[in-house]
Amino acid sequence: MEIKIVKQILEWNEDVSRQVTEELDKNRVCLINVMGSPGAGKTSLITELINRLRDSYSIGVIEGDIAGQIDADRIATMGIPAVQLQTDGACHIEAMSIQNILPMFDLESLDVIFVENIGNLVCPAEFNIGEDLRISLLSVPEGDDKVEKYPLMFETTDALVINKYDMIKYFNFDENRVISRENEANPDAPVFRVSTVTGEGLDGLTGWIRERISNKIGK
Repeated sequence: MEIKIVKQILEWNEDVSRQVTEELDKNRVCLINVMGSPGAGKTSLITELINRLRDSYSIGVIEGDIAGQIDADRIATMGIPAVQLQTDGACHIEAMSIQNILPMFDLESLDVIFVENIGNLVCPAEFNIGEDLRISLLSVPEGDDKVEKYPLMFETTDALVINKYDMIKYFNFDENRVISRENEANPDAPVFRVSTVTGEGLDGLTGWIRERISNKIGK
């Protein structure tokens, strides 16, 4: 019975996810799902990407948190429309939440929406939210074993970002282990070494994202 219930929930989420995709396609908006652990640097990465993309694209942000609105306030100070999604304990964002939030944006005037998913390497990977791109963060301080421990997060991503790369000299972090495991699990996903402190790797990641936004919206 439990397996059937879970399957029904996932099928329902997939139906709504397709509806979200259709709505975004109609308005030519690219939805980017940013996932990673608490403290991996999701908000800092999103703000850096906004700074590099805002001259070309109109951007909105959905901030997912169990409680509070600290990250949404940070985004709003940049003059970017932001909606705070509080999950009240849920460990992931579902497509229904995105569907309910989309009317809060003027989709006709937007090109890109970043979604900062809940800090978690397990649940967010299981739920499609109608996104065009999935970006998974793994920060150096977290350790080099996470691709093996949480395979679905890294098998289903479109790109792996090794974040806080400026700290690699301070940690026993085997990047070759990470990249090798990622290539085995998901050979089509590029790996970017990034630091939001020094700016290392951000131009390459931004260029990759820019190309995929352009493919979606023709701009």
